[in-house]
Amino acid sequence: MASKETVTRLSRIAYDLRENIVRMIGVGKAGHLGGSSSLAEIVTALYFEHMRYDRKNIRDPNRDRFVLSKGHAVLVQYAALIELGVIPREELTKVKTLNGMLQGHPDIDKTPGLEAVTGSLGQGLSIALGMALALRLDKSPARVFVVMGDGELSEGQLWEAAMAAPKYGIDNLVGFVDRNRIQATGPTKEIFDIPEIEEKWKAFGWNVLTIDGHDVVAVLGALEKAAQTKGKPTVIIANTVKGKGISFAENTAAFHNGIMSREQYDTALAEIEAARAALA
Repeated sequence: MASKETVTRLSRIAYDLRENIVRMIGVGKAGHLGGSSSLAEIVTALYFEHMRYDRKNIRDPNRDRFVLSKGHAVLVQYAALIELGVIPREELTKVKTLNGMLQGHPDIDKTPGLEAVTGSLGQGLSIALGMALALRLDKSPARVFVVMGDGELSEGQLWEAAMAAPKYGIDNLVGFVDRNRIQATGPTKEIFDIPEIEEKWKAFGWNVLTIDGHDVVAVLGALEKAAQTKGKPTVIIANTVKGKGISFAENTAAFHNGIMSREQYDTALAEIEAARAALA
């Protein structure tokens, strides 16, 4: 069980990541605010507490790997890597510019700390499974963590990888499904409904856990259970809120990839600061 101090520290970092996301998008420029903000606690728990990851040795062969299959939400990964000092903070204002290293989707050639080029949805789980199999062959202690979107579950390749992972008894692979229930143009239920997500993953042979994705204690607890599970992969279904922490963006498809006005930008920063201050 994480201490109160650890929970407070991680919760504050999650809001630091949200602030970085808002500042990266800025005013009058389209950016994936909703699906990046919904992952703040999950990414924080991984990078700042659970994963084996040395910010001073990011190519350590025994590091844990993080693959963001829903690559359009890469702003949250950039935000974490900025806080870790892997990416220079001055890059924060250069997102999606020709002279910046941070693009709208992951680019492993330009950006330090990334493990895969993703964003063509449905491919991340296959990539992560390949990494996990290779690490097992190398007898490495490293683990692989992959985040998928709930809208992404309509991609067929994802389910091919979901079938393969249990067949090979791969237990150094942990998946997250960011179940915020909203995709680019509206509710996932209306666009491509995939009911009984937990039962589907169980039927494919996965260890399945369901949590509140904004509860740091729940995220850390699920990760510990996954680490103790042997002979099969684990998937954590994380119930989240699209645009979490920013009132005008919460549960709003318009901010899947929206543009903030100056007033909205200022409101977002003020709400984040208030939430962070309340944790002190």
